[in-house]
Amino acid sequence: MNRFLTATAVLALSAGMASADYTLHILHTNDMHSRIESINKYDSTCNAEGEAEGTCFGGVARVKTAVDQKRAELEGQNVLLLDAGDPFQGSLFYSTYKGAAEAEFMQAIGYDAMAVGNHEFDDGPQGLADFIEKVSFPVVSGNLDLSGEALLDGKVENHVVLDVGGQKIGIVSALATDTVETSSPGEGVVFQDEIEALKADVATLEAEGVDIIIALNHVGLNKDLDIAANVPGIDVVIGGHSHTLMSNDDDGTPAYPEMVEGTPVAQAYAYTKYLGHLTVTFDDAGAVTAASGDPMVLDASVVPDEAIAARIAEMGAPIEELKQRIVAETASEIVGSRDVCRAQECTMGNLIADAMLDRVKDQGVEIAIQNGGGIRASIDAGEVTMGEVLTVLPFQNTLSTFQVTGASIVDALENGVSQIEDGAGRFPQVAGMSYAFDVSQPAGSRVSDVMVSGAPIDPEKVYSVVSNNYVRNGGDGYAMFEEAQNAYDFGPDLADVTAEFLAANAPYTPYTDGRITAK
Repeated sequence: MNRFLTATAVLALSAGMASADYTLHILHTNDMHSRIESINKYDSTCNAEGEAEGTCFGGVARVKTAVDQKRAELEGQNVLLLDAGDPFQGSLFYSTYKGAAEAEFMQAIGYDAMAVGNHEFDDGPQGLADFIEKVSFPVVSGNLDLSGEALLDGKVENHVVLDVGGQKIGIVSALATDTVETSSPGEGVVFQDEIEALKADVATLEAEGVDIIIALNHVGLNKDLDIAANVPGIDVVIGGHSHTLMSNDDDGTPAYPEMVEGTPVAQAYAYTKYLGHLTVTFDDAGAVTAASGDPMVLDASVVPDEAIAARIAEMGAPIEELKQRIVAETASEIVGSRDVCRAQECTMGNLIADAMLDRVKDQGVEIAIQNGGGIRASIDAGEVTMGEVLTVLPFQNTLSTFQVTGASIVDALENGVSQIEDGAGRFPQVAGMSYAFDVSQPAGSRVSDVMVSGAPIDPEKVYSVVSNNYVRNGGDGYAMFEEAQNAYDFGPDLADVTAEFLAANAPYTPYTDGRITAK
């Protein structure tokens, strides 16, 4: 049943007062990042051996099973299935099919609405436009002015209204405004302030008689909490972007849901590992009277849907040989988890930065910088396949060499540590240099003790640097590199460079050496 209503249909409905004790079950996912296949405990693609041993999680075939089971359990009740953005980017399925696989499987699972995530712009507006053409559910983002982008104008909804059991449910949405730095939306996509845009959309829905409104956002948990506190009229916030596990079973995580002045806020980690299930009860004025739930872990006890699994195998056949090719061996786990690599020196960051620097050292390059957000998974001990390397580095970034002053490098490091509190992807993993930072200091004044090849950095000296083409072109806030001298952005693929470095140093021993220190 298509529950996306046009504005005319909305106005034709009866006045929007909620029924007494109306209860809504919100099933939700976020940040799937093309984990079409199941994943292992490192969030990388699992294998047949892992499935046989029962150690795999997630994958869209398990999502399909879990959603179908929940819908069967809740038959006759009010159920919504929402996604808070970023199904794109993160595996060979995205690299190969460019969103078509994600569209096909989300359509088969039966989503009711999806928020636009920042990675939906990784292939520019065309990539998102192609995805929208393939799905029947609405794709929403209310703080984007798309009037100057013909490919998307009229295709992304500012807000929608869904009919769930005869009740009008409004969906509003906001996308992180720093998407211009973390992806490639292009000049035709204009971002508006998240809170102000949401206030406007809420006012529009309330004027139409909609009194239950869900914010389906892709802004990260901290911003979601801010939105819940500062946008009157939003009843529930379902979020993504920060990959936050919210759970009542783990003392180290935020509660599920977090309540902000009576508004429940929920998120369900990432990578298809969990299916969120939030149950919310509203009074006859549409106000929340109760909210409870927990994310459901999609482990081996959830049997993958057979039809979806067969289609995955069919689509995966052309890339299976590449994925299974063994490229090296590692003595222990190479840690690439986002909570480590976006906050401190990590073994995966050292590997990648060392590999980049080693590749161009004969060109006189002294420094390598890799953004932590470009590191997408860990690799477990033992044999390393090319599929694992591509899961870590899925963006098809190329090596970029360029020249900048020491002052610009310090500015780059300051940018890199400026948003540690938010887990931002700009955190700089490095090689050929070392630095210290103090997060207690204000952003822009955190970096000290910068050394290059064992000597203090010279602000006036011009240094040769290697990074990836995304960072060199200003991604993740590295605008100071956009006008670099002698820039060449067309080197080999970063994943290939890393795989070849691993092979040349096999068996590889992961390590940290204090090149990044926190004060």
